[in-house]
Amino acid sequence: MKKLIVLMAAVALIGCEVSKPHYESVNDYPVKSGSVQEVVYTPARTQFSLWSPNADSVRLSLYDAGEGGEPVYTQWLKRQKDGSWQGEVTGDWQGKFYTFRVWDPTMQYEAEETPGIFATAVGVNGRRGAIIDMRSTNPEGWSSDRRPAMEKVADAIIYELHHRDYSIHPSSGVEHRGKFLALTEHGTQSPEGLATGIDHLVELGVTHVQILPSYDYGSIDETRLADNRYNWGYDPVNYNVPEGGYSTDPYDPASRIREFKQMIQALHNAGIRVVLDVVYNHTYDVAHANFTQTAPGYFYRTREDGSLGNASGCGNETASERPMMRKFMMESVRWWVEEYHIDGFRFDLMAIHDVPTMNAIREMLNEIDPTILLYGEGWAAETPQLDEALRPIKANCTDMPGIGAFSDELRDALRGPFYDDHVGAFLAGQPGNEQSIRFGIVGAIDHPQVDMTKVNYSQQPWALQPTQLISYVSCHDDMMLTDRLRASVKPLRGKQIADDELTRLDMLAQTVVLTSQGLPFLWNGEEIMRDKKGVHNSYCSPDSINAIDWSLKARNRRLCDYYAGLIALRKAHPAFRLGDAELVRDHLEFLDVSTDNVARDGKVTPDCVLAFRLKNHAGDDEWEDIVVLFNANRQAVQLDLPTDANYTAVVLDGKVNVEGLGNYKDHVRVPAQSAVILHN
Repeated sequence: MKKLIVLMAAVALIGCEVSKPHYESVNDYPVKSGSVQEVVYTPARTQFSLWSPNADSVRLSLYDAGEGGEPVYTQWLKRQKDGSWQGEVTGDWQGKFYTFRVWDPTMQYEAEETPGIFATAVGVNGRRGAIIDMRSTNPEGWSSDRRPAMEKVADAIIYELHHRDYSIHPSSGVEHRGKFLALTEHGTQSPEGLATGIDHLVELGVTHVQILPSYDYGSIDETRLADNRYNWGYDPVNYNVPEGGYSTDPYDPASRIREFKQMIQALHNAGIRVVLDVVYNHTYDVAHANFTQTAPGYFYRTREDGSLGNASGCGNETASERPMMRKFMMESVRWWVEEYHIDGFRFDLMAIHDVPTMNAIREMLNEIDPTILLYGEGWAAETPQLDEALRPIKANCTDMPGIGAFSDELRDALRGPFYDDHVGAFLAGQPGNEQSIRFGIVGAIDHPQVDMTKVNYSQQPWALQPTQLISYVSCHDDMMLTDRLRASVKPLRGKQIADDELTRLDMLAQTVVLTSQGLPFLWNGEEIMRDKKGVHNSYCSPDSINAIDWSLKARNRRLCDYYAGLIALRKAHPAFRLGDAELVRDHLEFLDVSTDNVARDGKVTPDCVLAFRLKNHAGDDEWEDIVVLFNANRQAVQLDLPTDANYTAVVLDGKVNVEGLGNYKDHVRVPAQSAVILHN
């Protein structure tokens, strides 16, 4: 009977197909008209469409289950002039699963069944697409879900987290540990009775949560979740459907979608926007990738000798400059915004893509909501197979208005270079990093008081506006700040740095981040002194390395309160988030920290001291002048204040209090390894 169905479908198509054109290369392939989406479901019929211009034939197969079993129906699709293949099945097929199989004469690998490149629902491990009514996955109240209000991009304060890290430890007090639903639970507490989970985020005061890759990825076997395998998720399989390992039931296609939406809804209700970490720059592999199984050779760049480019360091790099890859990326981003209400995107290894594609995505997002964030890593693992002028590297950010990049200048000037965990910088009391920190504080814009000849990595300003700089000192793919300080700061005595000194330096680092004019970015657990036992690249390390022990919050409550206090201070005072390059140049002034203006306890050089003021009611701030001082020395320093006025300290000696921590005139003493913020 099944053979008869296949035969009937094939006979029905004889004489109906468009003849196959001849293409000299993949660059001649046509661009699919309309949407890239491949399945349109209604109770009366389901339509299928797959772009595969060079195929000789394409077969659709329908299954009862997401894995195993034989097809219950097959059909040969019809070739279209735009390079796509189309067909439909009548009746209600909701709950069934589908695959395509493409026969392309240029295929260098074995042809396999694939859910296509734009599956929006899948079965377990994502090998088969699922036919579902997306409306059935909407949680109650989803139609009225709105992204939290945000006046301008400069108001963003970003907190990066990994689903498993954040809630898998028993001390999290969470029921759905390691799942999307963990961020929907209120009232969760550590054993000491302190807030965890979503309540901790609210208590901290961040405006955005950046979640590590949450689409369907390849390194976790969803049929063996009891093995407790761990991965960051930078190995994409299906870009447009949530990862099943973070759902309560990876076999049910609707479960992962509904629970992801519940998470978004809960965060929005808590006043927190969500940024999705996206990895369009490479795929999990090439031979089995959906890109290869639909249009072999098209979606990847190659070197002159025909071998695959490897700018990702993962064995391949995608070709965003090709029209259908660009279209795929744009529609994918739109899908996450419109179907899942995502509020921002962090592009992994953004420099692998091309500037026109990134600008096209930005322009599309502006039409939806200009406050949707768009930023990424302005570098690649290896040199991309693309002209440098077209790469979205930091130096080309001036050609990408509204698109941000991480500042390794500021990061490494604070804690030391990425390439050597044991080398310190400003936080370790090493001189020569002050201009790089100034560069980070102003947001990578042109500023008359930043000497670009002394800035690390960049010879010229690369941002049009300060909001294009992501200000940070650590993130997921690095040592925790605590581990880095232990590795790079020479202890006064003993074998490693003491905890009280660690706390001071952690506070100092994040004061720089949270008073800079860029968008501040924090990595989960830094606020409670989390560590990863010295592991730098913990992408597949076990929970014993990656999980957050929430008992640390009680032991480091002073540090956590300091973070929350700084965040509240930034949110209350627009001077710290001017959002405009001209305003920064007009109102942010670096102060003289030469020996004439600074007195030191036993040291008379200007090393490792930095100070600036935000003057003349910057950004219409209620405070006339704000003075910010950083001292990374192990000795206190005394700094002359810039105007003949009475100043009130609001940050001093590891405390934040807007009511005041003392009054000063003429000069102020800055304790060792700390920051002071005053206003008049």
